[in-house]
Amino acid sequence: MYRYDNYDQSIVDARVEEFRDQVQRRLAGHLTEDQFKPLRLMNGLYLQLHAYMLRVAIPYGTLNGRQMRKLGEIARKYDKGYGHFTTRTNLQYNWIKLADAPDILAELATVEMHAIQTSGNCIRNISSDQYAGVSADEVTDPRPWAELLRQWSTFHPEFTYLPRKFKICVIAAEEDRAAMRLHDIGLKLVSRDGKVGAEVYAGGGMGRTPMVAPQINDFVPEDEIVSYLEACLRVYNRYGRRDNKYKARIKILVHELGVEEYKRQVEEEFAHMRELGLNPPTEELDRIRPFFAGPAYETGLSDEIDRADPAFALWVDRQIAAHRQPGYAIVNISLKPRGGIPGDASAEQIDLVADLAEAYSLDELRVTHAQNLVLPHVKKADLHAIWQKLDAAGLAEANMDLISDIIACPGLDYCSLANARSIPLAQKLSERFAGADRQKDLGELKVKISGCINACGHHHAGHIGVLGVDRKGVENFQLSLGGSGAQDASVGQITGPGFSEDGVVDAIEKVTDLYLSQREEGERFLDTYRRLGMKPFKEAIYG
Repeated sequence: MYRYDNYDQSIVDARVEEFRDQVQRRLAGHLTEDQFKPLRLMNGLYLQLHAYMLRVAIPYGTLNGRQMRKLGEIARKYDKGYGHFTTRTNLQYNWIKLADAPDILAELATVEMHAIQTSGNCIRNISSDQYAGVSADEVTDPRPWAELLRQWSTFHPEFTYLPRKFKICVIAAEEDRAAMRLHDIGLKLVSRDGKVGAEVYAGGGMGRTPMVAPQINDFVPEDEIVSYLEACLRVYNRYGRRDNKYKARIKILVHELGVEEYKRQVEEEFAHMRELGLNPPTEELDRIRPFFAGPAYETGLSDEIDRADPAFALWVDRQIAAHRQPGYAIVNISLKPRGGIPGDASAEQIDLVADLAEAYSLDELRVTHAQNLVLPHVKKADLHAIWQKLDAAGLAEANMDLISDIIACPGLDYCSLANARSIPLAQKLSERFAGADRQKDLGELKVKISGCINACGHHHAGHIGVLGVDRKGVENFQLSLGGSGAQDASVGQITGPGFSEDGVVDAIEKVTDLYLSQREEGERFLDTYRRLGMKPFKEAIYG
């Protein structure tokens, strides 16, 4: 994984001290809240319902045991003993005191971490595939590109004050595990005639007006990707709506201009960019790539797994993914226990995962956009020992991609923007569908919950999505069906009138019952819905 050099470290250290001075001036009353707000947001510090929230960047979801352990230490020392992993593969602390914020950032800097550009109308955390570098189906490891784009976008003077926040995703496999086409810009690295380049998608996103990004270029050579992104962003920065924040995202611009006109303007700008020679030198990508070279795997390992323990075998079947290296496996750790809060992990659980990464995963772990964790380099011979340790810590739920593997934002329990609570609904759903046999029978079924229209819970991309809204002071939950964040990306459709919290749980049960009665051999819920359409599901829900 990438390691800071002196230049990287000096930038982060200087930013900490700059923010320390800003906080001291705010506490002394020399800055008003209106003056301080843009400064704190540049450092990932939000003012929520009950306290400050700090969002820590985990670029492309990769970190090591030392960094993970520091996250647990901060949770214990400055928060209420836990952290919340988000759909941007970041970590949030929900109970931060303003006076402590600079000290937290200083501690993060000691392990090469920060909170820069985790808020504001800038390029946010670059996301990628949680299996990057270990999946057999990828063209190349996308993380060197993600790191190059992170460095290019950090403090980029032209893109610090965009019309709205901007999210970029880089993948390199046919299977989209990162919701790439629901980003402002998505890059899919591909190989053509032996050369690596990128398919470029622009104008995706969720929120008030969800859209799946259309492809605007089928192949940009790797040595021109950065300039092409510059061109995409320049057109957006020039013409994106600044008069209405609800219409300020690039998806609105692409939609209103039309894909072909947006593409024409990008190509025109790209031609100009080529003349300026602003592509980073090839030496820079060459410098970054060795940080992501494959680790020193052991060879000659057995692929056999002792499945004598049925509980362990169930966990293996659900939580283990194939690794490209014989004798190794990818371990998915669920942060969705029965009745739990999706994405939350206690300081003790964070410490344990750090220990497991160091002892069993070549000191590396990943965070997923589905709010789970991954150990990417585990010998199959060690799986049983890992499972036992996870089980003892309440982290051995075998539910990846099942109905209880719910994505949920913090909702009205924490967020000042929310209209409804997401967490209690997620807890009720996980209890209602807790039976292992029932979940297995339902198969792949992705439920996603947002507490407001901003869609931090990705409800538009849920096979079953739930949006919490305010109806005359009462929480109301809209149900949508048919969304997907995978390579078959689609936006879910609202079923009709909303429900109470208990009512939407009942409605989801009716939806799953109809699916079970109507599915054909081998069909997922999403396949059955797409074949049948909305009508029979709507009839089952509303009678």
